[in-house]
Amino acid sequence: MSEHFYVDLHIHIGRTNSGKPVKITGAKSLTITNILTEAALVKGMDMIGVIDCHVPEVLNELEQMIEQGNVIELEEGGLRFENVTLILGSEIEIYDEHCQGPIHVLVYFPFLEKMKQFTDWLEGRMKNRTLSSQRLYETGINLQRKVKELDGLFIPAHIFTPFKSLYGKGVNKSLEEVFDPTLIDAVELGLSSDTTMADQISELHHYPYLSNSDAHSLAKIAREYQVLKMDQPTFKELHMAIKGEMGRAIIANYGLDPRLGKYHRTSCEKCCTIIEDSDLEKCAACGHHRFTKGVYERLIELTDHQTSSQEINRPPYVHQVPLEFIPKLGPKTLAKLRDYFKTEMAIIHEAPEEALREVVSDAIVSYIMKARLGELTFKTGGAGRYGKVE
Repeated sequence: MSEHFYVDLHIHIGRTNSGKPVKITGAKSLTITNILTEAALVKGMDMIGVIDCHVPEVLNELEQMIEQGNVIELEEGGLRFENVTLILGSEIEIYDEHCQGPIHVLVYFPFLEKMKQFTDWLEGRMKNRTLSSQRLYETGINLQRKVKELDGLFIPAHIFTPFKSLYGKGVNKSLEEVFDPTLIDAVELGLSSDTTMADQISELHHYPYLSNSDAHSLAKIAREYQVLKMDQPTFKELHMAIKGEMGRAIIANYGLDPRLGKYHRTSCEKCCTIIEDSDLEKCAACGHHRFTKGVYERLIELTDHQTSSQEINRPPYVHQVPLEFIPKLGPKTLAKLRDYFKTEMAIIHEAPEEALREVVSDAIVSYIMKARLGELTFKTGGAGRYGKVE
């Protein structure tokens, strides 16, 4: 019988267990062991994708965990730790002769042996396999073909982010400039967009949408995620849910309100003032002359369709406000909530209002309940600065 599972498929490793860097900008506490523990026991996730599993030392760590009996490799793909399934992933940078700019993509494999074969294939095509998100000296289409040869999933990452993404600077207008559209399994929306915004581009109507955290710290795991309908949390079931096969499905996407994202609107790089006039040469607030183009403005350039997401039969996109964005909710208060309700998923989705009032102030409860109902207002983010709850 199918159940609903919380799934976040984009989590970075900051360091190996020996202390070697993997994602340079990732927190040192982001070891594979800490990620699994945080996701299972604090966040309440059922499935996570760790996208630096191509690193040889990480593969060795996972093999050791299996030998010690702490992790089990599942027959249908994925590694089981406590009550969470790890999906083996890798983030790769494509910048071949067809790209306008670098593009990040996510690839996932069912078994350690498949990931090992992929890591071996990367050798000679990548300068440093021990780091995350490195440039691949190979065409995007050849990468797609290799992923499919190894029974993997291919998913362009945070597709509208101004830097290192498919539509940010990677292509002029169409994904077909770089990739074989038939070898894409889904696309990841990123923090500054949602389903309604993405569906303005007709070529995306063929693909499922994923909303993932892109976590660079333990706290940011599950700031975006999806609920999947599956029989079991395995790679095979994940693949079926993404494809919508045999009753498996994406039930809902949970993501930041795009206004909370770091790149929602075109903004001044110095003072983060939103730039409404595209012809401005200097920021009216501070006089700075460099702006970062927002996802909102980039989509205006790309829009070619006005069909609503409901007409395309998309699952609902629920605007999420992670607990770290809730005003007055500091680390000590959050720890009290976790102690009482066990996981953040329970706090965000399930805890009754009266039960929340037994633990925290009325003001914080009000913010949490308004977040559930979509009644909060925001200061919009841009130029690398997150938005805020007002």
